[in-house]
Parts: sequence; structure tokens; C-alpha cells
Amino acid sequence: MKDHYELVILGGGPAGLSAGLYAARARLNHVLIEKGAPGGQVLLTDWVDNYPGFPDGLTGFELVERMTQHAKRFDLNTELACVTEVDLSNPRQKILHLENGSLVTCDSLILCNGASANSLNIKGESELRGKGVSYCGTCDAPFYRNMHVAVVGGGNTAIQEAEYLTKFASKVTVIHRRASLRATKIIQEIAFANKKIEFLWNKRVTSIEGQIGVERLHLVDNDGTSSTLDVQGVFVLIGVTPNNAGLPLHLLKADKWGFIPTDIESRTTVPGVMAAGDICSKDVRQIVNAAGEGAVAVLAAEKYLQSLK
Repeated sequence: MKDHYELVILGGGPAGLSAGLYAARARLNHVLIEKGAPGGQVLLTDWVDNYPGFPDGLTGFELVERMTQHAKRFDLNTELACVTEVDLSNPRQKILHLENGSLVTCDSLILCNGASANSLNIKGESELRGKGVSYCGTCDAPFYRNMHVAVVGGGNTAIQEAEYLTKFASKVTVIHRRASLRATKIIQEIAFANKKIEFLWNKRVTSIEGQIGVERLHLVDNDGTSSTLDVQGVFVLIGVTPNNAGLPLHLLKADKWGFIPTDIESRTTVPGVMAAGDICSKDVRQIVNAAGEGAVAVLAAEKYLQSLK
């Protein structure tokens, strides 16, 4: 790996790969740094049915493979490395500290670190992920037509997605560990008025069972009483955590959850630093908008690099 680049793209998910494609086509002196296999959370997605251009759908792995091949056709430069710290104190030069002790500097930087869905960390969850366990109602709702599904959570996202799921599922059971929701009142009112949504209060899911897919949930009341719920799918919607370790959150003006705010052209508050994908402070986290943001971020980076000249 070189010591200095015009552009560094940090992260190899859909946003990073899209940014890499645009950077390679623009013939920028660039590198995409990924600490593991390219793809990010998409690699954990069993089936992608809503990405434009693939009417028959494809696996998350296949989508990432095609994105990677497309970018490499234009000589995308990728490096496997773990970035432990990003120093943005110098407005003209960004410094990335690598785990091996070396430094990489760049004129412009695109943060595509992504985010991770919070999990319940219970038996059966990881084994049945993509086989009835989902973390995105908007993504996977069409797979559950005329089925009974559960939603775990009580915040805005959980209740809004429960409402969305009723367009497809025959019944949606919301399981919440408290006696009241955290979602805003107007969102609650809409959900309470929906006859296809049922609420189970003061309960938590302790395990998920199924042979080839989700079949039932084991629940425990706050008083210790056990029960089961037969469902064909469960949506775990208890928030997402940004992958922001090592980032100077104070300089990037991160929101209270640690996500990075950007303007309409994917620029952060630090000149020359853009952000794209799930690391951004926003409501919608889909593969398609992450890819779009990656492209926009490179165009903003090009403008910034031109201004330096």
C-alpha cells in the first residue's frame, strides 16, 4: 500500500464498492480499505429481491460479487487492512492509522464504515438468520405473504415496520419487554388502530426454534412465566449501531447515536470528508440508496480535489 492517495474509501460494502467503481472510472489515485471480505452486512443477507436490474433476485453474496467484479473491471485498488484511528485534525491531510502501525494519508476521504443491526444474542438467532430471522421489514416483508410474523421492539422503527408488514403478513405480533411503547404517539395510534397488529407486553424472546426456518419463539414474562408463540418469521428491530470506532466523532458532529450527518452531496462537516451508506445519520438504510450515496460521495470528492488544485 502506498503512503499517500488522492482518495481513500474506508469500507467495502455497497456504498464503498459503488464509490470504488466511480473512483476507478475517474482514474483517481485511490484505494478502498476493507478489514474483511467486501460486502459488509449484505453478505449476511440470504436473498435480495429489491435491487434494480435483477428481476429474479439474487443472494447477497452474488450481488456483492457482481459489484466487486464491475469495479475491478476499471482497476479498483483494494487493500485488506484494519484502520484503528482516523485523524482529521489537519484540514488538508487526512491520516489513517493502521493496525500494523503504518500510516496512510489522503487528500479526501469517504467513510463507508456501515452499521450493524443489534441482535438479541439468543439461541437460534444466528442459525436462522435469513431463514425467518430478519432485521429489516422493508427489505423482507414480501417474503412473508399471508404468514404470521413477530416484531421484537418498541421504538419508531419497530412499530413503523410492523405497520408496513401488515401489507403482506396475515398477522403481526409485536413483542415488547415493557408495558408501553417508545415510539412517538402518532405512530402508536396508527399501529393500535390496525387490526392485523397484536401486542404482547412485558415479554422478551429467549430463543428461536425451527428446522429449516423459524417455527416458534420462546418467551418469558417479566414475572418469569414462560410461553411460546408460533410464527413463520421474526423481525428483530431493536436498533442499529454505527461502525464508528476510531472516528473523531466530535469533528464529524455525530448525532447522539454516533451516526455521521451529511449534506445532499454526502459531505460531512469536515472539508474533504464524505460519508455514504449506513454510517450516515438518516432514516432509510437500503442497499440501493447506499450505492447511490457512494457514487455521489465520489463526485463530491472530485469537486473537492479540483478545488485544491
